[in-house]
Amino acid sequence: MARVKRGYTKNRRRNRVLKLAKGYFGSKHALYRTANEQVMRSLRYAYRDRKNLKREMRKLWIARINAAAHNNDINYSQLMYGLRLANIEINRKMLSEIAIHDPKTFTTIVNRAKKAIEKASA
Repeated sequence: MARVKRGYTKNRRRNRVLKLAKGYFGSKHALYRTANEQVMRSLRYAYRDRKNLKREMRKLWIARINAAAHNNDINYSQLMYGLRLANIEINRKMLSEIAIHDPKTFTTIVNRAKKAIEKASA
């Protein structure tokens, strides 16, 4: 069997890991083994936190909508129920943006949701 020298392949693999570890503190950016451990851990964190970011943003939007809804004398769950009854299809991200940047429009949306609730209960 032929002898395999791993110089180029090994160096390329090491350099790829060290390039990913650029900017890490201490030996984590200089020594291959510690850099590799940290890069693998960092990639796991990045994968996990891409999922967590979506959850966190949704929680933030709901908190903003709830605060704006309370200013209009309705709570979040009643507002969402009223929007469903009024056939207003707007996602939480846009609803929170409207609540922050255009309170008059948000008040109009809330009033339409309240009317839909009153009509359904009557």
